[in-house]
Amino acid sequence: MKIMKKVLIKQVLTEKSKEELRQNFANHKMRLEQECQQLLFEQRKLQNKSGVSKQEVYQRFQQEIKNRKEKMKLVDFKLEQLDMLELGSEITEKEVEALVEVKVGTHWDQIMVESAIVIKDDVVIRIDE
Repeated sequence: MKIMKKVLIKQVLTEKSKEELRQNFANHKMRLEQECQQLLFEQRKLQNKSGVSKQEVYQRFQQEIKNRKEKMKLVDFKLEQLDMLELGSEITEKEVEALVEVKVGTHWDQIMVESAIVIKDDVVIRIDE
């Protein structure tokens, strides 16, 4: 029988990967800023329509803008944390699922031990089981 098990994907921080992460964070922040500008535009457009509660429109759009600004603060925090990390540090990038063979007599503890795949510059360098 086969079961699904979660496996962590860890990345060893190098100059290249650090710069890629920094660029991804910057792109994400720019996208959020563009969304804020678009929301402001849509808000002004809706407020100029008749038969629409200007206060309700304002509150709804301000909440959406606030949510995006919170996400931008989180991205800024991640950028600060990235700058503090030393090269060679291992960071958890994501989690994937793997199929694991389970047979009668298999030790359950050995199957459930946390596994990780360690990557350096897009190359698997180690599998921890």
